[in-house]
Amino acid sequence: MTRPAPRLRERRWFPLVWAVPTALVLLALAVLVARWFVRAQSGFLDLYPGTVPLPADSPVGFPAWLSWQHFLNGFFLLFIVRSGLTIRKRERPPAFVTRRVLPNVGTPRRMPVHVWWHLTVDTLWTLNGVVYVVLLFATGQWVRIVPTSWDVIPNAVSAGLQYLSLDWPTHDGWTAYNALQLLFYFATVFLAAPLALLTGLRLSPLWRWRNPPEALARRVHFWVLVYLVAFTIVHVALVLATGALRNLNHIYAGRDDGSWIGLGVFALSLVAMVVGWVLLGVPAQKRIAALTSTVR
Repeated sequence: MTRPAPRLRERRWFPLVWAVPTALVLLALAVLVARWFVRAQSGFLDLYPGTVPLPADSPVGFPAWLSWQHFLNGFFLLFIVRSGLTIRKRERPPAFVTRRVLPNVGTPRRMPVHVWWHLTVDTLWTLNGVVYVVLLFATGQWVRIVPTSWDVIPNAVSAGLQYLSLDWPTHDGWTAYNALQLLFYFATVFLAAPLALLTGLRLSPLWRWRNPPEALARRVHFWVLVYLVAFTIVHVALVLATGALRNLNHIYAGRDDGSWIGLGVFALSLVAMVVGWVLLGVPAQKRIAALTSTVR
């Protein structure tokens, strides 16, 4: 009676054992096909080089506010992911938070400290995002990440084929992103982020309606988180692989050269994230929550 269990576990893990080598083989085949296509269909790349020209009056470079927004977005996202994964574990929380309210003003809701912290960081991340979008349109920077022509689609395909063929497209992020970058930045800012916010509101203790279904919202919320984490990993990898010093100078130092200033600022931002990770644990969360709520 006790022997079927190991066989079940073997069957369960069997696909996972082959998942990595299968993925590597498929990736190698995709690279070979992409290299063949790029060489055989050079006319397609001549017609669609991978970059869509921006309007003549488009802004060039990165303003200082964008550097701060970039850092704060990453800083808040770090704690959103951390607290979100903690909530998914469904473990008994170390404390509960009950918001203090004025007499005759609603009924306070009791929530685990991890949920309270997740909502708090979400609020800061959302406010940062609202400021970012307002400044994006106020300064004209929106043209860099919002498609304005259908040519962006074939150019994005072209850029993707060039990446996949390992003959990466030429790019100048100081002036304009390639079409594939543009689409992913647009999807992240204007699709993934709002979807994360809306599904997160549905899952919060403050939501009072039954629709949309909680199970659906939870599933979508999780996969948006997976997308944001995957996007961040690929984004950082490409920044470092396609000219780290110049790319880091663009976003962290507001300059288009190969100096070490941007790398230094980037290193300091990583130190700030590590320090925040260490200091803003559960004890600190409880102390912060105690400023406006009862923590037990």
